[in-house]
This record gives sequence, C-alpha cells and structure tokens, in this order.
Amino acid sequence: MKTIRSKWSLATLALFSAALVLFSSCNENDPITPDPNIVEVAASNTNFSTLVTAVQTAGLVPTLSGKGPFTVFAPTNDAFNRFLTANSLTAAQLLASDGLEETLTYHVVGASVPSSAVTAGKVTTVSGDPFYVSIAPNNEIWINGNTKIISTDVAASNGIIHVLDNVITAPTQNIAEIAIASTTAATPQFTQLVAALVRANLAGAFQGGFNDNLTVFAPTDAAFQDLYTALGVSGVDEIDLATLTAVLQYHVVPARAFSQDLRQGASLPTLLSGKNLTVNLSNLKINDSGLVAAALNIHATNGVIHVIDKVLLPQ
Repeated sequence: MKTIRSKWSLATLALFSAALVLFSSCNENDPITPDPNIVEVAASNTNFSTLVTAVQTAGLVPTLSGKGPFTVFAPTNDAFNRFLTANSLTAAQLLASDGLEETLTYHVVGASVPSSAVTAGKVTTVSGDPFYVSIAPNNEIWINGNTKIISTDVAASNGIIHVLDNVITAPTQNIAEIAIASTTAATPQFTQLVAALVRANLAGAFQGGFNDNLTVFAPTDAAFQDLYTALGVSGVDEIDLATLTAVLQYHVVPARAFSQDLRQGASLPTLLSGKNLTVNLSNLKINDSGLVAAALNIHATNGVIHVIDKVLLPQ
C-alpha cells in the first residue's frame, strides 16, 4: 500500500509540474493586458478630446491614471463649446486659466459611484467644493440645476465615467451677493428686492456658504412695481415693516431645491412659520406667481434662486 501511494504522489507531482510549465509558456506568449484607466478610456473617445487636452495641461494625467477609484463626470466637446460660448472664452483662454485644475477636479469624486448608487443631494468633489445632484420627475439626473448626465457607467480599470452635456462650476457668490450684483447690471432685476431686504434687516440672513441651504423665489422689479400699484404706495418704505418682513420670509424655503427637485402639487414650508407654498409644474407656477423659465436655478454658495413674476402674499 505504501508503494502505490508513493507512485501516485510522484505521478501527480509530475502532472502538476507539466501544467506549470504549460501555463508559464502560455503567459509568455499571450501576456495579459490590463484594462484601460480613466484617462486612456477618455483618450480613446474623440468626443472627449477637449477634456483630455485640459487634463494634460493641468498635469492631472498621473492622478487620474492612478489606483483610484474615481468617478469622473466628463463633459463632451460640445459641452465645452457651450461653456466657452456662455462665458465668452476661447479654448486657449480656458487652458491658460489659473482655475483650470480646480474646474477639472470639481468634476471628480474620490470613489466609484455607479448610476445605480446616485441619489439626490450634496456630493463632495476632489476640488473640495460640493456639487448638488437632482433627480427630475422623468428620472433624468442633473447637477447644479443646469447640467444633465447624458450617459452613465463607462467603465475603466480605476473607476467610472458619467458623461455631461455641460461644464459644471462651483458657485462663488452667496444669494445676497448675487442679488446685489444684479442691481448694477445693465438690466437690473432685483433692486426692489434688495431694498426690501435691507429695510427688513434680512440681508444678513442670505450671506452664507455651502453648509447653508435656502431656496429664494425672487420677484423681479416689475413684480414689486405691480405690488406697489395694488397697495397704492410708491415703494418698500411705505409698507408696514412687520408685513414686509412676513412677505419676504414667505419667499424663502429652508432647503436647496433646484427646479428638477420640485414636484407637482408639492407643499413647500417657508421661513414664515406655518405658511407653505404650492408647486404647480403644469403651469410653471408657485402659488399664483409664474416662474421665469429663463431664470431658474441661479446657483449660490448657500442655495438657489428662482425668479418669479409676482410678489407672493401669504393668506
């Protein structure tokens, strides 16, 4: 019995050794090629040529070729062209800008996030600034209210790519700063809103950062003029201060709600205790005030502004 076991062991060892030699020979003749990383995947797609050039110029190739994992929200060439046109920039100016690296890293999340794991809310990016994801009623995924994810789950060895139809940028001004800046624009919109906030001593409440979340439904100057006419006054100084304060609070929702986050028939609580706003998406209205379609999702560090054409009055 000992002799049979010994012969069986020697035979097994010989076969195993032969298998190792054969396996080694196959490896030498057919080397395994690693899957392409995020940069290599992007470089192989002509729709990402502007993005790849920008990544190379910013010196981010080693980082995005590293172990990761990363999720890259990648603007197409058309997305970059729209961004350049909207900001009166050339490609050369963008590539030479001091903020190029920050802009690019704002498109990168330091984790692997497949589309199945994407949820609405705040997302921290590699740049350090957050962006905000919204899921529209038709299930489209939007970022910062103005950029749509048009393709998802492009696989790479060190992460995932989701494709964007625009370039995303972090806001640099808070709600108060945006409103004040508008008063000196060629066609000012919010001179009366700012005057009302100052009189009610509420301007300071809108000077926050990313940890603050407000949605302001901002009446235009024309909307305030209609209110003055209805009340028979000439301006905000003639409106009772308590009334003016309540009206202003009624225009503010204590949450960051982009238009894609709104739902038909939703009731939105406001800073005026016990008073809610009603969403009518079918007619693009908040209560009886129309949302100005061309002026939605004005993104601020502390929230978002939607322009409306009528001053909202609490019942």
